[in-house]
Amino acid sequence: MENLKEKFKRKLAENNYKLTKQREVILGTILGNKNWHFTAEDLFAAVKKKDEDIGMATIYRTLELMQNLKIINVHDFNEDSRIYELYSEESHHHHLICKKCGKLVEFSDQDIDYLESELEAKYDFKVTEHKLRFYGYCRDCK
Repeated sequence: MENLKEKFKRKLAENNYKLTKQREVILGTILGNKNWHFTAEDLFAAVKKKDEDIGMATIYRTLELMQNLKIINVHDFNEDSRIYELYSEESHHHHLICKKCGKLVEFSDQDIDYLESELEAKYDFKVTEHKLRFYGYCRDCK
């Protein structure tokens, strides 16, 4: 299977973009933090340690491009900020979000996948995506 860096390079080329030095640093930072849920500001702080010349505008533009190319997912878990994570077709998952500290917990559940199949059959409807989020309080905050 194609690794994510190669996939990103291929998708850039297919859409007439180049893998610039800045995009490579940003992608490398994201790939270096697997299973990382991050804000644009988190990414900016991590990237600044590698390249002080990359500005916040470059971070935002690259995140938007990566989202459009399905390299990352964006989540609006709250009205304060957007949360990003690597896109993965192989590991569809859902989130538990702590309303107090903002902690995110990923989970997968076969019953939810079964429910999706049941809904498709019952309503003659093809589900192309779904997002499930539970809000509450984590072990430390409850």
